[in-house]
Amino acid sequence: MAAGSKSEATRRRLVEAATSQFRTLGFERTTMRGIAAEAGVSVGNAYYYFSSKDAIVAELYRSLQNEHRSAALPQLREGHNLGEHLRVILQANLDVLAPYHSLGHQFLKTAALPVPPGIRTSSLPADAEQVGRGKSIAVYRQAVQAARPQPPLAVRDDLPELLWLVQMGVTLFWVYDSSPGQARSRRLVTNTAPLVAKLVILSRLPVVRNIVEDVVKLLRGARSHD
Repeated sequence: MAAGSKSEATRRRLVEAATSQFRTLGFERTTMRGIAAEAGVSVGNAYYYFSSKDAIVAELYRSLQNEHRSAALPQLREGHNLGEHLRVILQANLDVLAPYHSLGHQFLKTAALPVPPGIRTSSLPADAEQVGRGKSIAVYRQAVQAARPQPPLAVRDDLPELLWLVQMGVTLFWVYDSSPGQARSRRLVTNTAPLVAKLVILSRLPVVRNIVEDVVKLLRGARSHD
């Protein structure tokens, strides 16, 4: 096995071992020593790949976002309306996250939500976080480009990031959703997707457009300080 392949295999074993122990012991009771033992590597080797349990959670979350992208993109269809595309993407996100609900709070702490400039909560390098975020936003960019009717030109460029923020809001709701199978989160997606799509189309109207433009300005201002 090539060195790169062996390294990736070791990382994968550590993530799988950690996920197993998080589920059986809980995050707090899981130790790096226990993770290393289950993965069949030395403790030192485990720390070589991951500086902490939080770093492993961040790696897991990143891989789940890649899985989400792979699940959502084939379901986007040219000519479908934006609400349908948004529903598909948000439901795919919940599908991918579903087996890891017990880790939801750790996802928020280490990787999921954007944080103010200069504050680091994730063990991933900043550029890795930006790449992950960019890949997620790219899914929404594809959804916007394929949607019919097309969203108003004034918001089209910023809309993918705004929709990604909707996903972050749904993810936050899911983390605290104690309903069986997080059914309330599913209903939230079903109800929110067409509403957001209607607001986007209504942004052609002067009153709604002014509100949307204010939101876009806030987003651009926050982005300029990243």
